[in-house]
Amino acid sequence: MLELTASKDVIKSVERILESSFDGFYITDGDANTILLNKAYETITGLYRDDLIGHSMYELEDSKAISKSATLMVLKEKTTKTIEQEFKTGKRALVSSTPIFDDEGNITMVITNVRDLSALQLMKSQMEHSKKLTDKYRSEIEAMRLQILGTDELIAHDEKMLETLKLAKRVALVDTTVLVLGETGVGKEEVAKFIHKNSNRKEQNFIKVNCGAIPEQLIESELFGYEKGSFSGADKNGKLGLFEVASGGTMFLDEVGELPLEMQVRLLRVIQEKEIVRIGGLHPIKIDVRLIAATNRDLETMVKAGRFRKDLYYRLFVVPITLLPLRERREDILPLAKYFCEELNSKYGWEKKLTGDALGMIYGHRWTGNVRELKNIIERAVVMSDNEWITGEDIQRLSSFEQEEILVSESTEFPSLKEAVDQLETNLLERAYQRYGNVRDAAKALGIDSSTFVRKRQRLTRQNTREE
Repeated sequence: MLELTASKDVIKSVERILESSFDGFYITDGDANTILLNKAYETITGLYRDDLIGHSMYELEDSKAISKSATLMVLKEKTTKTIEQEFKTGKRALVSSTPIFDDEGNITMVITNVRDLSALQLMKSQMEHSKKLTDKYRSEIEAMRLQILGTDELIAHDEKMLETLKLAKRVALVDTTVLVLGETGVGKEEVAKFIHKNSNRKEQNFIKVNCGAIPEQLIESELFGYEKGSFSGADKNGKLGLFEVASGGTMFLDEVGELPLEMQVRLLRVIQEKEIVRIGGLHPIKIDVRLIAATNRDLETMVKAGRFRKDLYYRLFVVPITLLPLRERREDILPLAKYFCEELNSKYGWEKKLTGDALGMIYGHRWTGNVRELKNIIERAVVMSDNEWITGEDIQRLSSFEQEEILVSESTEFPSLKEAVDQLETNLLERAYQRYGNVRDAAKALGIDSSTFVRKRQRLTRQNTREE
């Protein structure tokens, strides 16, 4: 009695499982008589269990309720059969019928699995449509990339970066002042060059001035020039300023936030009056310069703090172009990595390549130093690798973002205190320069002046070179 109850419970459990299946199930006995089917079968075929239970598959085939019976084929050939089946309702399905044998080798049941072909066809059509759309969007993005860039010198595959360059190309057609914003190393100079190359000034000079790299006492003479005899030590013939050299072309003021307040006043006059006055000069000189400025600083905050002139800020902030950090335009990471690798191969006649795990590691990194950091690490890995293939292990071993900094060896051999201090200074100087991208900010972060930073860096570089 207990065994019978248990058997009934098992049968009910099986029925519940079959009823919950997305696929149709159709079960006959060894004589092809229908004994069970589930809800999914009714949905797929349009046939109902009240019309099928107890009926033979021979009857159903003769009445054209089904086009042909896989169950009858199984009973005849005693092996699993899969066929495409059509029903009188007009629906189609893929059916697989499997025989169940007793101990004597006789077929006791045939279990048929039914898969809706119309649903599969719809799914296939949707996938093909999605693929066509994906291919279309990819083609459109590639067409837009080629149309926007028109050059291989600027690598951009990410859609967000392409939209930024689309704006840059539109702005290039007019002489409006442009302010390029973004973190250190995102490629602000390359975008400035891109604007110049797409402007009507492309045949004229593109002059770059790093406002953070020129000592304050020399900025004025570099930008505006001087007349002969204007100060002791000056060239006896005088000197053209960079604004005069750039006249007719484009002036790119990188790190414009580093300009001293006095020079900000002079720059404002250049923008407003389109003229400069040399040091020691009496007469203004007309110039025709397209101005592009760039900074990684928050100029608005600097204005509030009184460290950047409000009137100059609004003169520069005519058309702002913000470059996203590399971690926010990830589709550019691998194309840039491969480009830098190929660039080095071309330069040195190598044939080095990045493996899949190397590319995976490169893609997964946050790149706080952006394109500049990426370029440095690829160059380091390519130059230092002895093999044709650069692996993820090579990237991990040679890159600063994975490698632990060990100042003192764990062996029993200790370096001298001077060696340890020199190593620490070298690491700090290089990390500060890599993070800030200019001497002034790097020196400020370390609490030393710019001249001390440069002097220490040069001394340690010479010392390391001699030791190697």
